[in-house]
Amino acid sequence: MDMQESNGLDQAIDQAITQRHSLKFRHASALAKLMDEREDLRGTYAFADFVDDSLRWSA
Repeated sequence: MDMQESNGLDQAIDQAITQRHSLKFRHASALAKLMDEREDLRGTYAFADFVDDSLRWSA
């Protein structure tokens, strides 16, 4: 593997990591908004409650 191929691979990995962080933030934000709008959803899915509580404590 030459230096040019290595740089291309590094750029692809960096792009994938950036995209993953962006999606993670977008999904967490959407979940927080949904849980604020729909109080009746609390208690229906434990992991959603966990993420919502985590977001509230970290804000």
